[in-house]
Amino acid sequence: MTRNLSPQPEVLALLEARHGNSFGFLGRQRLGDGRAVARTFQPTALRAWFWHEGAMSGVEAEKAHHYGLFELLLTEEQMGGRYEWEYESFEGHRWRVRDPYSFGPLLGEQDMYYFREGTHRRLYDCLGAHPKTLDGVAGMQFAVWAPNARRVSVVGDFNQWDGRVNPMRLRIESGIWEIFLPGVGLGAHYKFEVLNAEGHPVTKSDPFAFFSQHGTQTASLTFDLEQYAWSDGEWMMERRNRNLYASAMSIYEVHPGSWKRVPHEDNRWQTWGEMADDLIPYVTSLGFTHIELMGMSEHPFDGSWGYQVTGYYAPTSRFGNPDEFRGFVDRCHQVGLGVILDWVPGHFPKDSHGLAQFDGTALFEHADPRQGEHQDWGTLIFNYGRNEVRNFLVANALFWLKEYHIDGLRVDAVASMLYLDYSRNEGEWVPNAFGGRENLDAIAFMKELNRVCYEENPGTTIIAEESTAWPGVSKPVDSGGLGFGFKWNMGWMNDTLSYMEHEPVHRKYHHGEATFSMLYAYDENFILVLSHDEVVHGKGSMINKMPGDRWQKFANLRMFYAWMWAHPGKKLLFMGGEFGQWNEWSHERSLDWHLFLGAEHAGLQKLVGTLNHLYTGHPALHESCHQSGGFQWLDANDADGSLFVFVRLAPSGEKVYVVVNATPVPRKGYRMGVAESGVYRELLNTDAGEFGGSNVLNVPAMLSTPGEWQQQPHSVVLDVPPLGAVYLGKI
Repeated sequence: MTRNLSPQPEVLALLEARHGNSFGFLGRQRLGDGRAVARTFQPTALRAWFWHEGAMSGVEAEKAHHYGLFELLLTEEQMGGRYEWEYESFEGHRWRVRDPYSFGPLLGEQDMYYFREGTHRRLYDCLGAHPKTLDGVAGMQFAVWAPNARRVSVVGDFNQWDGRVNPMRLRIESGIWEIFLPGVGLGAHYKFEVLNAEGHPVTKSDPFAFFSQHGTQTASLTFDLEQYAWSDGEWMMERRNRNLYASAMSIYEVHPGSWKRVPHEDNRWQTWGEMADDLIPYVTSLGFTHIELMGMSEHPFDGSWGYQVTGYYAPTSRFGNPDEFRGFVDRCHQVGLGVILDWVPGHFPKDSHGLAQFDGTALFEHADPRQGEHQDWGTLIFNYGRNEVRNFLVANALFWLKEYHIDGLRVDAVASMLYLDYSRNEGEWVPNAFGGRENLDAIAFMKELNRVCYEENPGTTIIAEESTAWPGVSKPVDSGGLGFGFKWNMGWMNDTLSYMEHEPVHRKYHHGEATFSMLYAYDENFILVLSHDEVVHGKGSMINKMPGDRWQKFANLRMFYAWMWAHPGKKLLFMGGEFGQWNEWSHERSLDWHLFLGAEHAGLQKLVGTLNHLYTGHPALHESCHQSGGFQWLDANDADGSLFVFVRLAPSGEKVYVVVNATPVPRKGYRMGVAESGVYRELLNTDAGEFGGSNVLNVPAMLSTPGEWQQQPHSVVLDVPPLGAVYLGKI
């Protein structure tokens, strides 16, 4: 008799996991003839009982289908109030649970309105998996955006990964599917099974998962982000008022998976706790102000270094859980170390469990491969013109800054976002509405991203890795710029590395390469970078880029670093460069820490630490990095001598004089112009024995003499070491 309560087409649709309106079929339902029925689907159950609120016993339901569909005619009294289902498994185990299909809509109309509009700043509070207590019942609330799917189910280790058991409710007005599952706790593995627009079932990781597996295991994991207790209140309070432009910023770029491994334990990665004990003291002892972490968002392939992201809201599980990563950030802040993350909003991989063709359509990406396919990397490009996609990315940036207390995001591959014809031939790209090559949607996205992040998180910064001459990358949006806080100075990097790779005898013919950067040094708020990009793909390590024998290589690199630290702009150095790693970097192994057996490596490392402490301790070296008044050439034209002489100035009047000798010939008795009379001393000499040099040093006190020299009213005489740099300051 009860089989007639369920129309056979609907039963078959449920059993075949293609029922698109589960909340209209399961749970308590009114029938057309005035009767009422309760239905539940539990394929692991032999029997099922309906427990109405206040009842002394349950009423056994009839098994309407042997696959696990149970039905029970209800009284009017049973149609009201709370109820539970009790099940008995084939093995005799019993359990009771509130029916997921007894709960009403979960997300509010305002949430969906702002999502459709693309302005929901805390979208991560709505979508994804969240522990909730609803109507006195603890469980997990799930929500996912898949507007073109025919059916979406939560599958996991709590329902045997069976997409028929927990199909979700579609909120038609937003394309969001949602469900609350009582009894699902923390640490559960789950995914979304999507019957896509073409009628094919695909299993997708949660785009908003807070915790995920990595590698070939790609399940999302339920996690509660509300449990961690921060201890960095003082840092966060000070951050709001910090002027980054007038402050020293020296960044140590780190790939956590290859900084230092544990060789006696199968070469495993360090945990966040181990890195907090090891990496943080190391970086702070060298005087760096910030650490930049590569590959922090979850990604399946180690060799992508984290630039092919599948879990934008999940810190990679390679080194621990989300709270363990928060603990690392917390400890950084407690010792005064800022944390920057690499962030990749330009493209995402085609992995089947990720964002690609999420609901069977080009949901996050463009449908036209001329717009949606990144040919260089075999990845897909976000559709920045879609409100929901733009919201996904802007909310993700805010998520890292707010929920993980991250101090800055370095945005990867900005150039690929700016240009529609990036790395494309004629006919392989689609012009914008005005016939141009500029990606207007991406430009609007970047402006919105920067405006919102700075408004809501004062003292943080968004950094552009942008390799073209696009104007105003780091200028405010209201001044016509893109609104980034800083821009990587790729031109300086290319020109100076090209100069340094020349044999010293030939450098005089390339003098302009080394001085050209000062012609545009104030066009943007620049960060000078010697990043991971320069020590991979056959480019060799920093030390191996230097010409000459072993001694000359180290001397060249010491001189180059001192030159870089004295040049206007913030600083970034990739790990291993500070001690002269010989091998090109690989994500599969540790840095070559054994090289500290050699005095030259330890000397180079000590030099980097000294440079950082001078840089942070002398306002002349950092306060006016982005203002033309902070730098003055004394002699930019000595090509034959390959000498570069300049002074750095602070608004307070402090001056640091710098002379760089790019040849192996010592310059004895070199006269340098100075602005004031008095006694001068060496602040730094890269040829000092403590750094591995030959000790061509100067006396502790150098008295100036009057008389115009190098456009200065006074001068001092000093010895400039071979392949060396000297900083002078007035006593």
